[in-house]
Amino acid sequence: MLDALIILAYFAVIMVVALKSRLRTDAGVDEYFVSGRNLPWWSIAASTIATNLHAGHFLAVIGAAYAYGIAQANFELNAVFGLIMAAFVFVPLYLRARVVTITQFFEQKFGRGVAVTYSLLTMFLYGTLYLGGTLFWGGYSLEILFGDAVQAAVGGTPAVRIGIMIVLLGGISALYTYFGGLGAVVRTDVVQFVLLLGGGIVVSVLAVAKGGGLGQLYALAPDRMHLHLPNSHQQLPWLGIVAMNLLNLQYWGCNQVILQRSLAARSLKDAQIGLLVGGIFKFVTAAMLVLPGVALVVILGPGGQLDDPDQAYIRIVELLLSPGVRGLVLCGLFASLMSSVDSIFNSISTLWSIDFYKRYLRKDATEQQVVAAGRRAILVTLAIGILFGFAFTWIKMANPSFPLDPFFKKTSYFIKNGFVVLIAAAVFLRDPSRRLVWAAMLITIPVTIAVNLAYAGTPYLILTSVIIVAGFLVVAVPTWLRRGWRLDSSLFEVSGRAVGWFGAALGAALVAAHVVFH
Repeated sequence: MLDALIILAYFAVIMVVALKSRLRTDAGVDEYFVSGRNLPWWSIAASTIATNLHAGHFLAVIGAAYAYGIAQANFELNAVFGLIMAAFVFVPLYLRARVVTITQFFEQKFGRGVAVTYSLLTMFLYGTLYLGGTLFWGGYSLEILFGDAVQAAVGGTPAVRIGIMIVLLGGISALYTYFGGLGAVVRTDVVQFVLLLGGGIVVSVLAVAKGGGLGQLYALAPDRMHLHLPNSHQQLPWLGIVAMNLLNLQYWGCNQVILQRSLAARSLKDAQIGLLVGGIFKFVTAAMLVLPGVALVVILGPGGQLDDPDQAYIRIVELLLSPGVRGLVLCGLFASLMSSVDSIFNSISTLWSIDFYKRYLRKDATEQQVVAAGRRAILVTLAIGILFGFAFTWIKMANPSFPLDPFFKKTSYFIKNGFVVLIAAAVFLRDPSRRLVWAAMLITIPVTIAVNLAYAGTPYLILTSVIIVAGFLVVAVPTWLRRGWRLDSSLFEVSGRAVGWFGAALGAALVAAHVVFH
């Protein structure tokens, strides 16, 4: 009962913060989609990382850490490389171009065809796989943790109860995004960031303490305390770090959902500091997500291991958290869900209204009409996300052992591999062929599918590395032969000496982490 009251209070606070951010009905494009380009560094840092983390992190990542150890932290740690690249290479380009969407930057580089293709694929990927998956993880988490209480309140089967939560969580996030735009998203994200980080740290500290401390984890689970696993490992071969860093060029470098806050920064310095502070938080989230999973191995002992690693987070909550504390931690779980969902709504509405509605459907539209189109896009995206959430629920209920998180990753790479080729060609090549860039981006989709089917026994991260490098070389080699090999001298931009040293220290810390925890 106490946990339920705390969770209800959380939703009430979020709605109050969101409604206070409600914009006038005559809000313009900049005000609605990029918050008047006036975001300070601290809100960029908090909102960016809150968007990055979702409920699946707490269930799937802690579960993977339970199964594989701290090697799972590579996905979090190597994000630091992507954040550094975003801060000093990609974001300065976007801010100089004064774009509202990343699509506009690609249009300046490669023309309308490439830009439209990128925008359509982005909306498809995030409106279906990511939104549906995030909503599913939220509903699934609630069912596992509060299934009996929810059943007493609404009845129905587990699938029905998960479906109800999918609708509620998606609807609440859509509501405040609809009325408040990016400003409401960022303000609620800051509150949610504090909750999700606080909840995650509480779980991590309690789990490690219950396991006897870090020394005991090293002593009793030494095989799970290494960042780098053999290349024969299907999920986390150490060479997969190459693929992670290549994919980070896309995720942190040309991802509208993540970078919309940086596009709304009040200055380049604010954008860069915000992203670099986000890099510090990635070290924190790496520890708070993997250590509980390893600690659970020690806590349960050889005779009490779980059949389903996805149950690891739930087991930790049941074992370690008392009523009240559990409610606060679960608020962090919901915060991670809603901060990701609201960002997807805002970004897809931006892409639709700017890249398509204003550009093709109604060229003479006023700013208010463009904003209205964006709001309608939020409602359509909500409906699509709910349908895909239902589909993922059906898959999980029909086959409880089906590994949804690896499925989400592998499926997203079908499209993301081409995005890496696109952003690398746009930034690191001098005047590449537009047709070749467009073809390389698209052809990686069937190639990725075919290669993964043909080499099913090869770790997918290694296959991803090969596909991305090959796709880039298809564009790069003719460009180098025609234009020569030379990078733009202004490619790397620093807003101040202190910011530059900050980035260097962050990069050094990443290298040190790999050396120390090898």
